[in-house]
Amino acid sequence: MKKLTVIVSLLLAAALVLAGTAAKRKDRADCLRLHVIANSDSPEDQSAKLAVRDAILACVREDFEAEDADSARLELMAKGSSLQDAAEKALSERGMDYGAQLVSGEFDFPDRDYCGELYPAGRYEALRVILGDGEGQNWWCVMFPPLCLIETEDEKAEFNEDGTLVFKSRIWEFIKEVFGI
Repeated sequence: MKKLTVIVSLLLAAALVLAGTAAKRKDRADCLRLHVIANSDSPEDQSAKLAVRDAILACVREDFEAEDADSARLELMAKGSSLQDAAEKALSERGMDYGAQLVSGEFDFPDRDYCGELYPAGRYEALRVILGDGEGQNWWCVMFPPLCLIETEDEKAEFNEDGTLVFKSRIWEFIKEVFGI
């Protein structure tokens, strides 16, 4: 019985790995990214970066109804002053003595897989939010199609050093436990 469980677990793990590598390539023209760059790598500045991220996403989420990348750009442009105010308020609430600069344009991004869609490295249109000197680690996501994920008060999201979301799997935890990985 234990052998059968191990075999089924291995087959399931192999299927999950194969599914993860079969991501579809996404056309750069069909997306819009959000890119928040911290003032520095200090814990306070990194915390401020996440607070600004949350404030901007909350502001956008209120009535964001874009059906394509072009309408998403227009909606963001219309919300420009609200987004700036949200970022400045988040910084002020944390006692930061620097501001936020919002820049819209095309910027270089590395490969990223979002929900099975591969966004290959290259130049993407983005709303870039530069905090203070903009010399710290950054956070970014795809705003359109809407794939930005943020943490809730009940469950904190975990991110890797490169900004990718940490996914947890009970199946993978089981496999690691069984095989001592």
